[in-house]
Parts: sequence; C-alpha cells; structure tokens
Amino acid sequence: MPPRPDAPSAPPAERPRVPRFSRAEHRVHRATATLMAVCVLTAGCLYLPFLAELVGRRALMVTVHEWSGILLPVPLLLGLGSRALRTDLTRLNRYGPHDRQWLRAALRRRGGRPAGKFNAGQKLYAAWIAGAVLVMLGTGLLMWSTLPQALGFARAGGTPIAPLVWRTGATFVHDWLALAVVLVIAGHVWKAFGDPESRRGLRTGSVDAQWARREHPLWEHEDNTP
Repeated sequence: MPPRPDAPSAPPAERPRVPRFSRAEHRVHRATATLMAVCVLTAGCLYLPFLAELVGRRALMVTVHEWSGILLPVPLLLGLGSRALRTDLTRLNRYGPHDRQWLRAALRRRGGRPAGKFNAGQKLYAAWIAGAVLVMLGTGLLMWSTLPQALGFARAGGTPIAPLVWRTGATFVHDWLALAVVLVIAGHVWKAFGDPESRRGLRTGSVDAQWARREHPLWEHEDNTP
C-alpha cells in the first residue's frame, strides 16, 4: 500500500562526520584566544586616545595587559599533556611538496589545493603567530620596568630590568609587531567566518566527511602514514 500523502516523512539521514579536534585542543584554543583578545583590547585602551578616555583606569589596563601577555603561552604549555595536541603540533611543523602546491594555487586564486589535516596557510599562520608571541613576550618583559618589584625581587623605585636604550628598542619592536599581529588575527578571524564547517569542527570536535575530503584530501593518507 502506498503511503498516505499526509503521513510524516522520515527524518533525513545524518551525514557522516569525522573527528578533527580533541576536547583538550578546544580548550587550549579557547583559552589562548581569550588571553589574546584581552591583550589586544587592553592595548587599544592604552594606545588609542578615544578608548583611553572612554575606559580610563590606565593603571588597571596596564596591569591586565601585562599579566594576560605573560599568561599567553600557558594554555599551550599545559595542553602539551594531550597526545592529540602534540600530534597536531607535529603536523603543523611538517611541510611537504603539496604545501608548495597549495600556496601557489592560493596565490593564483586557483583550485586544486591539496592539504593534509592542516593546509599550508594554517601551518604558516601557526608558525608566524607562535614566533610573534615569543617576540612580543620578550619585548614586553624588557619594557616592564617594574617587573622585579611586581615579582617581589626588588623594592619599589628600584633599578629597571633593562637599560633605557634596550627598553626604547623593545618598545619600537613591540608596538609595530602588535599592529602586525592585529592585522594577521583579523585575517584569521575573517577566514574562519568564511568557513562555517571549520568553525564547527573546532567547536564540536568533528567535521562533515565530505568537507574533509574536499578541503583536506590528503588527511586520510596522512593519518595512515606511520
């Protein structure tokens, strides 16, 4: 007997999904992004006059900026206890001929961009932001003239941690690199908003299998490589 026209239709079958990120990786990313956002927002309150007037409390903004910068590497260091995170860090630091092909195709705005779990753009972003954070941390420590007092190693009004000429150079590098970091992060966020499935993968830990085959065709072979 044919089904009645008003009979409820069966729910559509759920599309297969593949695991992409672990819960530890999700937490590391979220904590790092939160600390980076605090760094950027407090820096804006320190350097942009209209934000400085709007927020006020400059001393508080300086303190929050300094400590959020100091804590920025901590989530990643704690996350190294996760095997999944260590494996993905290895993937991010491994480059092959397909990465050059991906970059050439991306620069020429063409298709045919082979990629493993991470494409060449994601690998370059991860390497650049990691180096930038280390430089920002180092220059920030040189600029932090009251660091010995903050850590209890010296009395208030004591000798700064570095000579004036070092702190001047560190300020120059820190300020201009901060601008570059803001621009690069803005590009990262823009690309993420253009790829909902990629964001869903980071949020839920899994991605659509068809998306994975289309955007990261070498991922399956990469997982099978000893």
